[in-house]
Amino acid sequence: MFNLFDLSLKINGFPMEEATTEFKKILALSEEDFEKYQLKKRMEIVDFHLQFNPFYQRLAPEFNKAFTLQDWNDLPILTKTNYQKPLEERLSNGYTIKNVYVNRTSGSSGDPFIFAKDKFCHAMVWSSIKYRFGMYGIDLNTSYQARFYGYPLDFFNRYKLKFKDFLSRRYRFPLFDLSDASLEKFVTLFKTKKFDYINGYTSCIVMLCNFLKKENIVLKNVCPTLKVCIVTSEMLFDADKILLETWLGIPVVNEYGAAEMDIIAFQNTDNEWVINTENLFVEILDDDNKPLPYGEEGNIVITSLYNKAHPFIRYKIGDIGILEKVTEKKIILKKLIGRTNDYAQLPSGKKAPGMTFYSLTK
Repeated sequence: MFNLFDLSLKINGFPMEEATTEFKKILALSEEDFEKYQLKKRMEIVDFHLQFNPFYQRLAPEFNKAFTLQDWNDLPILTKTNYQKPLEERLSNGYTIKNVYVNRTSGSSGDPFIFAKDKFCHAMVWSSIKYRFGMYGIDLNTSYQARFYGYPLDFFNRYKLKFKDFLSRRYRFPLFDLSDASLEKFVTLFKTKKFDYINGYTSCIVMLCNFLKKENIVLKNVCPTLKVCIVTSEMLFDADKILLETWLGIPVVNEYGAAEMDIIAFQNTDNEWVINTENLFVEILDDDNKPLPYGEEGNIVITSLYNKAHPFIRYKIGDIGILEKVTEKKIILKKLIGRTNDYAQLPSGKKAPGMTFYSLTK
């Protein structure tokens, strides 16, 4: 089958071949070489922004002339409020709105903002996603996705998104109405379409499974081609995971990610929530921004190792967690206290997920 997904990224200027080659090299590193790689990338990304990003230079003026990794813990901790200014003022020299990937955060943990990634960084994000989804037999070029995400309501952006969904082999379910009548139509679609996997907001898929439970329907029996469900954007509680696996009839994989970053942690086939150490450096800090040892609960702080267009260095994302180190390459997210979204009961009787309001504002 023609690789429409890869082609669409290439047409938009994302160097997927180079990124895929780079990502495979990282995966092949020995433990010793991987530690050196992480240290080198941390140093490189800070040096780059200290030299070429006026926004970051103003945030860390004491390091404008000299920086070493021994100074790492003295670098400023950035929060969403730091980014509450026009994107043009935050871009590195040589980058403009026209030569970067631009998106916005959902605001699910407060203070939404517009951000950018340079095109190689965004290609590395997709290399990470393809690798992790591939663990479960999902090929983004050929596998058909049942997509439980929102969409903008204005005509132009909605149909632009529909075209992107076509190229990416995705069917996007309308989430502005999750009443029983609407969910019944969803199930009917699963009878007629050969979906390979489900991907989307946790709360929406939970609502679908509550409906399936009420109707005593196992979705795998309705759509035998289904292989896996990958939930994201919101917390997946243990009881909900049992509910989903029972009534979907397929494995449920927990993804922790953020639009402005990447997949942060992804559940592997051994049921371990593994940190994306290839593209990110993740720390746990206390409320005074001091590093905490592995096994202690604190604020999740993330550095994007590849984003040269826009600095995400020691970025406090707004979630709480615990890390466990297995090896240099394998860091486990043992606990996450993060984002959850309920649903809104509308006067018409319809039910809409909390993430709907992000789609409306977007």
